[in-house]
Amino acid sequence: MAKSLIAHSAEPHVSGAGGKLNWLRAGVLGANDGIVSIAGIVVGVAAATLERAPIFTAGVAGVAAGAVSMALGEYVSVSTQRDTERALLDKERQELHELPDEELDELAAIYESKGLSRGTARQVATELTAHDAFAAHAEAELGIDPDELANPWQAALSSAISFLTGALLPLIAILAPPPAWRIPTTVVAVCLALVLTGWISATIGHADRTKAILRVTIGGLIAMAVTYLIGTLVGHAVT
Repeated sequence: MAKSLIAHSAEPHVSGAGGKLNWLRAGVLGANDGIVSIAGIVVGVAAATLERAPIFTAGVAGVAAGAVSMALGEYVSVSTQRDTERALLDKERQELHELPDEELDELAAIYESKGLSRGTARQVATELTAHDAFAAHAEAELGIDPDELANPWQAALSSAISFLTGALLPLIAILAPPPAWRIPTTVVAVCLALVLTGWISATIGHADRTKAILRVTIGGLIAMAVTYLIGTLVGHAVT
């Protein structure tokens, strides 16, 4: 059926333990964004001036703008996902009402394609349909749990908090020490934090920890190096 093309194009919704791990990984990545973004801003400003006020102002503005941007982006993204899931579920509910026999055949075919014999697949489809046809089709065809749809407000809040958590570290690191130690202290603190976030994200995703750590740490160092160079050039140009 043409519906299967829509189902295959939809991103499967992950629930349960896998969904919680994905949320945790998203939080770690959000914190990583906060670390790198704000570190780049404050290092760039610190390279241009020794005064604490401009560094503090730029850092706080960056934290606020970044958190709002992350929250809005996540809200829009998850809202779109939720609307798509609801549309697919409504279509599935309508087809179950109008074409119950065809839907049963389709469900049996899905289980048969997964390795069950034709008779077993038919029996499984029949029993699941008798128990809860809508839930069975939502899971098998769409990969969606109707009771576990993504919450855009929760996603937005989580994204903002994770960004803020990461962003506070470089802001504190750049403001706490005396001027001569601001940038070195920030670089060390950021590198340590990126090593931690890289290790956590790789562990959650069962990926290579060394590659993940090197990737995020080198990326953070490049970001700080670029903004430091820009801050130095702009600072000398202005003065």
